[in-house]
Amino acid sequence: MSKTKFFSFLIVLLFSSATLFSQEYKAAITEIERLLNQAVTDFNDAKYDIALESSKQALIKSFAINDPSLIAQSYNTIGVIYNECSDAKRAIDFYEKALFYAKKANNDKLYNWLYSNLGSTYYFNKVDVPKGINYYKKALYYANKIKDSTEIKYTRINIASAYYAINNFKEGNKYVSEIKDKVLANGSQDNKMSMNLLMGIYASHQENKAEAERYYATAETIAKKNEFDTYLINIYENRIRHHNHFNEPEIAKRYKEKYDSLNNIVYSKDKLDNLQEGAIQIELDEYKMQLERVEQANDDHQRNLKESKLIVFLFIVILIILLLLLLTLYKNIKLREQANRELELANEALKEAKEKAEEASKLKSQFVSTITHELRTPLYGVIGLTNIILDEHKELGNSPHLKSLKFSAKYLLSLVNDILQMNKIEEKRIVLENLIFNLTDEITTIKNSVEYIADKNNDTLTVEIDTSIPEFLIGDKLRLSQIIMNLVSNALKFTKNGHVSLIADLKHVEGSTYFIEFKVKDTGIGIAKEDQEKIFEQFVQIERKEEDYQGTGLGLSIVSRLIKLFDSEIHLESEQNIGTTFSFTIGFEYDQEKSKEIINEIEVDLSQNLVYNILVVEDNKINQIVTNKIIQNSNMTCTIVDDGFAALVAIEKEHFDLILMDINMPLINGFETTRKIREKGIKIPIIALTAFDKQEVTEEALAAGMNDIMVKPFDPSKLFQVVAKNIKNKKSVD
Repeated sequence: MSKTKFFSFLIVLLFSSATLFSQEYKAAITEIERLLNQAVTDFNDAKYDIALESSKQALIKSFAINDPSLIAQSYNTIGVIYNECSDAKRAIDFYEKALFYAKKANNDKLYNWLYSNLGSTYYFNKVDVPKGINYYKKALYYANKIKDSTEIKYTRINIASAYYAINNFKEGNKYVSEIKDKVLANGSQDNKMSMNLLMGIYASHQENKAEAERYYATAETIAKKNEFDTYLINIYENRIRHHNHFNEPEIAKRYKEKYDSLNNIVYSKDKLDNLQEGAIQIELDEYKMQLERVEQANDDHQRNLKESKLIVFLFIVILIILLLLLLTLYKNIKLREQANRELELANEALKEAKEKAEEASKLKSQFVSTITHELRTPLYGVIGLTNIILDEHKELGNSPHLKSLKFSAKYLLSLVNDILQMNKIEEKRIVLENLIFNLTDEITTIKNSVEYIADKNNDTLTVEIDTSIPEFLIGDKLRLSQIIMNLVSNALKFTKNGHVSLIADLKHVEGSTYFIEFKVKDTGIGIAKEDQEKIFEQFVQIERKEEDYQGTGLGLSIVSRLIKLFDSEIHLESEQNIGTTFSFTIGFEYDQEKSKEIINEIEVDLSQNLVYNILVVEDNKINQIVTNKIIQNSNMTCTIVDDGFAALVAIEKEHFDLILMDINMPLINGFETTRKIREKGIKIPIIALTAFDKQEVTEEALAAGMNDIMVKPFDPSKLFQVVAKNIKNKKSVD
């Protein structure tokens, strides 16, 4: 085994964690520093027994002031001495003790020293060379961490030497190749000596005899010049091996004589015996220090006991008082504990009930969403096909069967919308919008929508709007329309051969807010006093003996809750067989400047002048027929495809002004299809056609790249307005 012996053993650098010391403490640290530095000096002069005595005294004094850093350095110095004298077992024991105290000090410099010296012990004493290499690598990590260039060189040389020793020259060269030239040119004397010895070993391994002897000779000269006796022994050992390898027994014999002579001087039997005695003495001193610590602790304990008699007496008095207080409070504490237990049980029950309620609410929402979608889809086909039949067969315009079919479909649609509306209100998902609208237009639209009910029941419906009300107001027109629609349709339903009036009257103005009172009066059957509170509850219908009035019992409940969103309340006056009046007041903002902008930006219907080419992506065959007919009636052309993949192919082959995209499709849904279209850089406006509630899909639709949403079934004229608006917006951007 070829090796170069080199310890990472430096002049002691003291680093204690304390910052403020007494004069006595400072003096102790100064003395420990002197002893450790003297030990290093004696070690370098091969006076190992004297170095051991200085280290032992430093250890005793370090324990006396209880400084982990100094204790670790003292143990490290002792370990180096025993390692040099090939007593690996004791060296490892002392290094491990040093590591124990180094961890208390948490100092990277100490870690670097100790791991390097442990590596040397395992390597040089042939205990476990690979384990020694691992310790060296740990030392190199800390040397790099503290950026100590000297330690980095020492450790790299040691790692290379260890790899050479196990004939892994390739791995060893990795650690010296970067520093070789710098060390040989500008390194310290011991570095140069070690590097030349390493190069000699490597050259000998490479069968380069002359080069190896040149390096060995240089290393030997440096060692003799600087009196590096221990290193010189190592050089002689490697030269003996070298000359034997090249079959030069006479030269090997001469170096063997030099080796034996110097080894007997450096490692004399007396010195080794003294070291053996020193090790035993250190162990005895350690036991003695531990015993002294125990005795000191006992003395301190006895002194503290004497000094604390008064404190103990006072403590007993206070304890008695506290016990009396505790006795008086015991019942209250027990009662409180019992109350807390009951509260905890109640809280657990409430928490469980809350979780169940939330789960039920979630399931209900999913059910409502699914069922409304599944009902709206066929209703779109029923209403659309009915309109197609009426358009194509004018002679059937007065057919009672078609009118009944259309009425039934619209009635079912209103029920679906009522259920969805109530669910949204309960989940507090409705947020009022602030949009500019024309109150007269909205009321006229409602009047036209419910004319069929008035005709059916032979009622007259009149509208009275206060002329003081501004033409354009700001508020949530959709929720207002829902309120009025429910009240008017309800009044018509329960009035036959009578009169229903809708009145909008300006009550007062506060700043820019106009408070308008709405009244819906009828001459219908009226509501009994005992039932007037119940009619605003969900699913409540007053029993009628004479006729069956269809409905879910949700309309007035929805009205009441929507009015509360406007920070208002509904009032009811009714008398049986005389009639009923519902009234409520809502404040709307009026902004003259915004109104002027709306008037100036009124869009002109371009349906008669422009023809748009529309791509319809819809998998339902009936819905395809209905949508196609609506588009053709609006003076537009369209192409229909069944799924998203077909749509991607179609837009590559033909130019389209706009895409109507169904959301719920097989293979690939409308959202994913839209994403793929946008990924291609295509900016054609895309409008979602869906039977889902608009609020449920808006966020995902916009995120996918869709421009607008229309909920099926829809008014054909509304479709053209949305189409025209989106195409116009696209052209203005381009």
